[in-house]
Amino acid sequence: MKRALLFAISVFLMAGLFAQGNVVGKWKTFDDETGEMKSIVEVAIKDGKLYGTIIQLKEGADVNKVCTECTDHRKGKKVLGMQIISGLQKDDDVWEGDDGILDPENGKTYDCKIWVEDGKLKVRGYIGFVFRTQTWVKA
Repeated sequence: MKRALLFAISVFLMAGLFAQGNVVGKWKTFDDETGEMKSIVEVAIKDGKLYGTIIQLKEGADVNKVCTECTDHRKGKKVLGMQIISGLQKDDDVWEGDDGILDPENGKTYDCKIWVEDGKLKVRGYIGFVFRTQTWVKA
């Protein structure tokens, strides 16, 4: 009886961790115009919030490139190693937050929603009702 209860609790806890952690990991991003891999972003949960950091740029990219268009603390900082997803909170199966994602190409931040669909990460940046959704794949 105790063994069965312990097993059931273990399965329940593992299922909860899997459900929460499915966005966690390393994800390949792609250029909207060319479709080529652009970077790898490591997504992690810290203190119950979601964050993402660029850990690799496409082959041949300038690893010393800085965000010249950023208007916050990231201005003049290297894109490689930059946190571009900040403080998203979980609401059911979606992570979301105001000004939650940065586009280091133009320095703009956007409200953001992130979820997993068919094993791929859907990343939506939006202002009001206008949005763009990217699909990232596991690295």
